[in-house]
Amino acid sequence: MSETQTDPARRRTGTGPRPAPTWWVWLAAWPVTAVFVLSNVATPLYALWQRDIGFSKGTLTVVFAFYIVGLLGSLLVSGVAADRLGRKRVLLPALGLALAACAIFATAQSVAALFAARLFTGIAVGAVVSAGMAAVSDVAGTARARLGALLASCAMVFGAGLGPLLAGVLSETLPAPTVTVFAVEAALLATAVLAVARMPLHRPAAVRQTAGEVSESAEAGRPEERRAEPARGSWVRLPRVPQGNGLRLALGLAVFAPGITATSFVLSLGPSLLSGLLDTTSRVVAGAIACAMFLAATGVQFLVQRLGRRAMLVAGAAAIAASMAALIAAVHTSNVPALLAAALLAGAGQGLGQLGGLSLLNASVPPDRLAEANAAFNVGGYLPAGTLPVATGYLSDAIGLASGTTAFGIALITLAVAGGIVVLTTGRRVTEPAGTRAPDRHRRTHPPR
Repeated sequence: MSETQTDPARRRTGTGPRPAPTWWVWLAAWPVTAVFVLSNVATPLYALWQRDIGFSKGTLTVVFAFYIVGLLGSLLVSGVAADRLGRKRVLLPALGLALAACAIFATAQSVAALFAARLFTGIAVGAVVSAGMAAVSDVAGTARARLGALLASCAMVFGAGLGPLLAGVLSETLPAPTVTVFAVEAALLATAVLAVARMPLHRPAAVRQTAGEVSESAEAGRPEERRAEPARGSWVRLPRVPQGNGLRLALGLAVFAPGITATSFVLSLGPSLLSGLLDTTSRVVAGAIACAMFLAATGVQFLVQRLGRRAMLVAGAAAIAASMAALIAAVHTSNVPALLAAALLAGAGQGLGQLGGLSLLNASVPPDRLAEANAAFNVGGYLPAGTLPVATGYLSDAIGLASGTTAFGIALITLAVAGGIVVLTTGRRVTEPAGTRAPDRHRRTHPPR
């Protein structure tokens, strides 16, 4: 089902499409949650695959990196495609790939199968973080822009946390753990397909104009608000933001990138750290810690939603630095509470950086470029999230897990502190107090009388 057209009667009167009910804004976030459940649902199961197939910690991080490869490759095209063709035409094929990944995971008997399943998962997630999160903002509209940014961001981290807990509990309590876990996830994805199919989205401006339609603003004699030139050029390219938004993107990435790198490390090597500290391979414990990390990322965003964006980003940088300090202490003192604190602080750091960065983009990027802007934001975050944990995994194989983790922690503390300094020194040029942006979208375009 394609995006709906604007009602001709409403276009003639200049009233525009009727806003969707608020419950649709919440439901529009469900496909994001369902796909992000898939992104991390395999985390507690890697111990089973390691036992049955046999591979090292370095290979484990490569399995994770295949997800990053698929995600980054998807982001090269999904943002542009979603802005030009519409959100649904990107989301529905992505959900199909996610269902295929479930089938491969459920029957995996080799590392190659895990590579393929993670690759498909990454492609689906790349489409969701660009088209899916933009769809939430589209359904919310400009009047509920802050709610749209909040729900899109929280849907991502809530799904990422729900996946490991769901897999841990199901795999410990029910037979045929891998088959059971991915059958349940396939059912969740099926409901997401239904939500996308019925989502009240309107076709992008570029498609409407190609069909010979005239924008409602022009027909009503009103100037176009918060619009940019349609994205031109290649369909496959590094995603970018409209001119004048580069500093906003950079400020968000200064905190989001080290934040998501910290949570990626906990997901990929957290079970190995737990095994060393607790001498346990319990999938419930591993899943619960990952879930707690992302619940912290979700909860902190609701707590600070009225905080200024600059304050969000600075607090996120501080949380990431504290997380890595706790992680280093945990591996050198075999202190499990310190490891839990590191996970919770990492989740809080990612959540703060993610909400601050998305809010900066939502406040200034026009809707017909928002999916590509979201893609650019996630490319910048996932590049270090894919490379640094992999490097740490192989380094740990060579010099030991404690030494490798220490090197990773020091590197990330450096990045987080640098990001916080960048936000403090340059953030005043683009940020504004929370809640002050919305009136700007409707300001007059001519001098007052």
